[in-house]
Amino acid sequence: MNIMGLREKIKEGGLDAKLAELYGAEAVGAQRERYIQACGEFENYFPEHHNVWLFSAPGRTEICGNHTDHQHGCVLAAAVDLDIIGVVAFNDEGVIRVQSAGHAMNVVNLSDLAPQKSEEGHSDALIRGMAAGFRSRGLNIGGFDAYTTSNVLGGSGLSSSAAFEVLIGTIIDKHYNNGRAGAIETAKMGQLAENAYFGKKSGLMDQTASAVGSSVFIDFENTSAPKVSAARCDLEANGYVLFITDTKGSHADLSDEYSAIPSEMISVAKQLGKDWLRAVDEEEFWQRLPELRRVCGDRSVLRAAHFFAENKRAVYAAKAIENNDMKEFLRIINESGESSALLLQNLYACKSPQEQGISTALMMSRRILGAEGACRVHGGGFAGTIQAFVPLHLAEAYRTGMDRLFGEGSCHKLLIRNCGGIEIEL
Repeated sequence: MNIMGLREKIKEGGLDAKLAELYGAEAVGAQRERYIQACGEFENYFPEHHNVWLFSAPGRTEICGNHTDHQHGCVLAAAVDLDIIGVVAFNDEGVIRVQSAGHAMNVVNLSDLAPQKSEEGHSDALIRGMAAGFRSRGLNIGGFDAYTTSNVLGGSGLSSSAAFEVLIGTIIDKHYNNGRAGAIETAKMGQLAENAYFGKKSGLMDQTASAVGSSVFIDFENTSAPKVSAARCDLEANGYVLFITDTKGSHADLSDEYSAIPSEMISVAKQLGKDWLRAVDEEEFWQRLPELRRVCGDRSVLRAAHFFAENKRAVYAAKAIENNDMKEFLRIINESGESSALLLQNLYACKSPQEQGISTALMMSRRILGAEGACRVHGGGFAGTIQAFVPLHLAEAYRTGMDRLFGEGSCHKLLIRNCGGIEIEL
């Protein structure tokens, strides 16, 4: 659509119904301004283009299944109303240019899709990796210019990187392939881009939840074809609100902490003759526990024990929420949080024991919630955010209490978004 016409259409409310669907009715006014501003920024950076398209990809929340995906386990996750949006025009130059708000422009020439060592840790690597994923599957790729802006909180466990990967993949898939790749393949390309190009180990949960959307139960036993099924989740209808709280902890130099979890779990699996824990007979694990302690160490054994129980919890949590059994669902979520603290041990970094924002947030959550609701570490852990399911009558007290402790705006209410990466059509 012509960009000037698009801006006027948005101002007149022509996008309001879609904005309400994506962000909730209360957020329509703010989102209308956000999209109008994004169109204006696109014009500033790419004035030669007149026709544009709109795209969006959501962040995600992990509801249950903490550090199970990289061991071919099960996860209950959901797309959320925080997202990255892109105003996009296509070019025939074989170049992708992405100007993200607050960052330098990314420029990737599609004539060379090999991983570049110099790009590790930068968005160029994710763009190049996504394009390589399409080409390796015999799908079409092509150039585009995009302005993007994101309200997915960085370092929050909501996976801003996966949202970016899914946005790039959705743009390529919708325009150059008429959607032939689809959500699951786009997610797998995102994981490849992050692992092989960006240089960060990750499972497939983040990209899958962002690409598919809604609340989903994902079984990663076969990572080449993960089983994804809907898990209906209407929290407010059941009297609860989902919050995440950013504890403002530093993520600097935490790569070793994150990488140690899959490495230690795999060390246990290898000792039992398998490549990952999902393939291990749990009873054999318990029978050989003394040997595993000696060879692999106590923490590795504890983290493996977490996996076996957490993998089951993800299944039970999905069933409980499908059945609107909030009492059982909340019990499972609290149990998951306790296991992460005691067995997985990802609430704080060992090298910085005085920095325990996540533990402090969980302590305050329990003080506010009492015997109600549920709370747990969110995402990879060690620093970042916690998640809480809060009864409606305590929602304002919870937000106020957490903001008082971590700063105004630290506590965010999340809505579950019913779609993944999309082109937004008027």
